[in-house]
Amino acid sequence: MLFPQFDAVLVERVFTECGVVHIVARTLDGSASCPDCELPSGRVHSCYERRLADTPVGDQPVVIELTVRRLYCDNARCGRRTFVEQVEGLTFRYGRRTSASRRVLEAVAVALAGRAGARLAVMLHSTVSRTTLLRLLMAIPDPSWKVPKVLGVDDFATRRGQHYGTVLIDCETRKPLGLLPGRDAGTLATWLREHPGIEVICRDRAGSYAEGARSGAPQAVQVADRFHLWQNLGTAVEQVVRQHTGCLRSPSSGPGDLPDLEPPPAQEMSSFEARIRERHALVHGLLDQGHGIREIARELHMGGNTVRRCARAATPEQLLGSRRQPRPSQLDPYKSHLDKRWAEGFTNAIQLHSELQALGYRGSYQIISNYLRPRRRRRIRVVEPAPPGVRQVTGWITRHPDRLSESEGKQLSEVFTRCPELTAAHRLVRSFAEILSTRTGQHLKDWVVSVQAEELPGLHSFATGLEKDWDAVVQGLTSHWNSGPVEGRVNHIKMVKRQMFGRAKLPLLRKRVLLTAAR
Repeated sequence: MLFPQFDAVLVERVFTECGVVHIVARTLDGSASCPDCELPSGRVHSCYERRLADTPVGDQPVVIELTVRRLYCDNARCGRRTFVEQVEGLTFRYGRRTSASRRVLEAVAVALAGRAGARLAVMLHSTVSRTTLLRLLMAIPDPSWKVPKVLGVDDFATRRGQHYGTVLIDCETRKPLGLLPGRDAGTLATWLREHPGIEVICRDRAGSYAEGARSGAPQAVQVADRFHLWQNLGTAVEQVVRQHTGCLRSPSSGPGDLPDLEPPPAQEMSSFEARIRERHALVHGLLDQGHGIREIARELHMGGNTVRRCARAATPEQLLGSRRQPRPSQLDPYKSHLDKRWAEGFTNAIQLHSELQALGYRGSYQIISNYLRPRRRRRIRVVEPAPPGVRQVTGWITRHPDRLSESEGKQLSEVFTRCPELTAAHRLVRSFAEILSTRTGQHLKDWVVSVQAEELPGLHSFATGLEKDWDAVVQGLTSHWNSGPVEGRVNHIKMVKRQMFGRAKLPLLRKRVLLTAAR
């Protein structure tokens, strides 16, 4: 029950040495079949010992020391003179591992490939190199499949912007069928000719795939994917919005200046107290005019919490607390002179600093500047919020109205009042969305006529593109088949590619994609 692979051999001894379980066994007497002619033979040529690595037991590696026979082939017509007997479920030709150990390493190779698989194999008491795992992986046969009725086609990037490939899947079973190099029409057409019988081909709007499907499987019905149709429409709408960027800005008078706010005189007060009183006066002055906390913080370049503390304080004294008493300063003996010169209209701090130095002042210029700063008048400019961008408005137009927030809907309505062209584009987008979501492609011709009646060049180009691929577009807007399964498989390819840090060539990437999808 525990070791069924040993039913066909005679186990002579089991012992542990240096943390490794050794199993000594030999094959039973009897006949074995030649691997070429399959004629049984029991005539022994010689015997020799094979060392096989097996799956671990009790967290200990296992080594099987198996004595096997080399037999003569008695068929004179067979080109093989001798052969070695194989034990089913235990050995295979040229193998240094048991079949069970090989299956474990194959599973590790499929899941993790080279270096990562080698690191995991060490924990499974199987020390192998990354190249060994890759050889095991590439030797696994591809999963079997039959020619699908509905084929999905899409491209994927092996190196974005430089190298691309084509993935083919069965849209009914969602299993990948193959990965082809390149994304040109000839490659797809050749594959379709080699696999006749496909009835429906789901593809994107690429012209190369349309041409390849047309030449390789002319009997198949082509279906343009609805997601790509909507994506193309979004690009056309962005062009329309970009042509009417002037309508996005509100025609208001523009930002204005707030009235000057004069803080109370700062005589006989420290620079700290003067700053607190000035800040309190400015914040409460703006609050009285109806400005919000965030707007005040942005315009005064203050933190939001600082503005909130000033707003909560009814008087500056509540902010000053224990710091109300001014600290002694080098400027104290000269403040009367500064006040007098300020009252005379002399406000140049650099010249005042020179005058005080002549009077014996040894302090810095910054102390004088801080003392005079609360007396200076300050003008605050409130800037209106920036108008919405092109891509932002495009998103609002192509998004379902129920998914717009209240502020977004309000801004979009204001844009529509200023731009009848964008209003028409929004109406056409909503009608196309209705055709797409309800799969009523029979109304597409009326929609194209409505587009041509408007002065919207971006949508005109989109409608012209639909007419060039009309049959596939109508099928995409009426049939339930789509490229959703293909897009999911492309994400799977990206995941497998990133596991190998994007360094895998197409054969290895193809093998892992096919095998991981089949497990």
